[in-house]
Amino acid sequence: MQDIIKNLPKHAKDKQNENKKFFKKLKSKPPKDLDYIMQELHDEEFQRTDCLQCANCCKTTGPLFTDKDIERISKFFKMKPQQFISQYLRIDSDNDYVLQSVPCTFLDAENYCMIYDVRPKACREYPHTDRKKFQQISNLTIKNVAICPAAFNIVEEMKKRIK
Repeated sequence: MQDIIKNLPKHAKDKQNENKKFFKKLKSKPPKDLDYIMQELHDEEFQRTDCLQCANCCKTTGPLFTDKDIERISKFFKMKPQQFISQYLRIDSDNDYVLQSVPCTFLDAENYCMIYDVRPKACREYPHTDRKKFQQISNLTIKNVAICPAAFNIVEEMKKRIK
């Protein structure tokens, strides 16, 4: 898995132009059954992929924290939301709450999330490959294929299935 993760940014860069063209076409004329296809590809890939062997998303990127996320997680820690924000978060250039640093503070040595049951919405939905109206997040997906081996594989399979 470490070799795959190490080579992923290069593979993603090699496929970037091809992916951009594919997503541009997909956006202009998505197949009627795109949501169904994406759910199927997502489910198939995550039967093969064990996120605990990778956790590259947690090691290299940080999620956005919504107000609801902050409420839920601070309650879990028995803290006031403002204490949680001060201790763990900062405001980024888009005015969103994000982690102060990566890798994620809540990732343990075995790649387990210490706040898994209350994790942010962005973490629960990552890599967003089973999202409805998938074609609307093509820019995000192009970024994610460089981080998540499963997202990379899903997009490659998607290009084979959708002509």
